[in-house]
Amino acid sequence: MLAAMPTIILLTEEALRPSDVTNIRTLHGDDQLDVTVLVPADTEQNVITEIINHLSLFELKEAWDAITEREDDDEARQEASEALEQTVAALEAAGLKAGGSVVDDDPLPALTQAVTNADADEVIIVTRPHAVEDTFHADWASRARERLGVPVLHFYTGTNFLG
Repeated sequence: MLAAMPTIILLTEEALRPSDVTNIRTLHGDDQLDVTVLVPADTEQNVITEIINHLSLFELKEAWDAITEREDDDEARQEASEALEQTVAALEAAGLKAGGSVVDDDPLPALTQAVTNADADEVIIVTRPHAVEDTFHADWASRARERLGVPVLHFYTGTNFLG
């Protein structure tokens, strides 16, 4: 009898980096994985929170850009769509079965629905560090852990650090 392929819901705010794909791939050894990728379209950006996040990480240029370079909803959806395409391609190149969709700015309702629909085994969330949300446990991973009945792992993009 064949064992069921583990199903993972992956929530990311940007295209995965090669190190992120490696982190995900090594979590399950050589197991074949079925990954559903969700990328939120960041249409409701909180400028103050974004500036504080950048300043807390000493990212002065990014903090300035957060003030001066605002994108519209269409641009945000296009960026999310591109991140989704790149992420799915990277996961498939690593030998994983992958698909996904762009979701609303608050991804928790879509994440909850995806976990239920796919009978997911776990959730992996990959984000940049967010000082304000992470400190006050208002980040996606903390909120998902409170809502979902599956393990939730939070990687910081480009690192081996867990959130």
